[in-house]
Amino acid sequence: MGKRVVITGIGGLCGLGTDAASIWKAMREGRSAIGPLVNSELHELKGIIGAEIKALPQHDVARKQLVSMDRFSLLAVIAAREAMRQAGLSADAGNPYRFGATVGVGICGWDSIEENYRAILLNGASRAALLTAPKVMPSAAAGHVSMSLGLRGPVFGVTSACASANHAIASAVDQIRLGRADVMVAGGSDAPLIWGVLKSWEALRVLAPDTCRPFSADRKGVVLGEGAGMAVLESYEHAKARGATVLAEIAGVGLSADAFDIAAPAVEGPEAAMRACLSDAGLNGDEVDYLNAHGTGTKANDQTETAAIKRVFGDHAYSMSISSTKSVHAHCLGAASALEMIACVMAIQDGVVPPTANYRESDPACDLDITPNVPRERKVRVAMSNAFAMGGTNAVLAFSQI
Repeated sequence: MGKRVVITGIGGLCGLGTDAASIWKAMREGRSAIGPLVNSELHELKGIIGAEIKALPQHDVARKQLVSMDRFSLLAVIAAREAMRQAGLSADAGNPYRFGATVGVGICGWDSIEENYRAILLNGASRAALLTAPKVMPSAAAGHVSMSLGLRGPVFGVTSACASANHAIASAVDQIRLGRADVMVAGGSDAPLIWGVLKSWEALRVLAPDTCRPFSADRKGVVLGEGAGMAVLESYEHAKARGATVLAEIAGVGLSADAFDIAAPAVEGPEAAMRACLSDAGLNGDEVDYLNAHGTGTKANDQTETAAIKRVFGDHAYSMSISSTKSVHAHCLGAASALEMIACVMAIQDGVVPPTANYRESDPACDLDITPNVPRERKVRVAMSNAFAMGGTNAVLAFSQI
């Protein structure tokens, strides 16, 4: 299996809060950030809800870097800096060529894309803004994180729709296990509350008109949000040598593909990813205490995921705690599983399972313990995080106490 990989710092921001601590507080209280969008340019779109960051926190990102950043890159940098502060690390204090970054993105710099399209097609501009190309590329967030923190080791972007952050973290684990890096800053970021992106999701007829109700029989679909979540990953030996506080270990990684449909979910792919994760971690299913479900709030996704969980865990599926925190931070696409990583790490730290908020009616096809509405105190030794994306790309992580 190679080197053990641990988490020594986390950072994040989303509609729930502008740091990891405030995000976790809202998650465990089941306090939703979903509501009418007030900052986004919705143009003729009416009645669209989401989970947006009302105001960015103070940051010291230099103006020279800011002018070349789309919003999704800025969110990633803010979260990465917070994670590095908690870890007590600086690339300057070690060999920067042993420090790297992987950042998952579900879309790309659509804020800048739309701004330029409107300027050219509607307002008669003759050319795009100078730095449009580097601002919109999906790998821009990873590049900006590396520049902001001085990371000169393996740095790259990862994109696999809603599983991007888990894939990015899995890729970072690989870099450390293979000996290519001692420290990796990994997670995901996305800023999809943009007119064109919202119009495309509206066309799929999967956007909920009221809120996100995962696993509830009266659920009506997905709600989109924006945000970023990042973690500092280190080899256990590196963290131990410097006396770092370890928050959790990344015990296992499982990846798979449905090879089925570009949009519709399947049972077999998620099942295979969860089984692969348990195998990689050397765990039995009954050792998992908490599972943060993909739980998007659509009929098909919730029922398919429930069926896959039952196949993998058997009778234990009914005794472990499950929840979907998308019920409070919404579906942040490439950032979703990074925010759910924060939920898993803090559930291990605090012994609290965050609830699935907004739950109202039982669904016979989703009959597991999804921790409805109220947090539950429970010793969490192992937590699992599911991310299943359009395109059938699946990434599952297992976190454990150290």
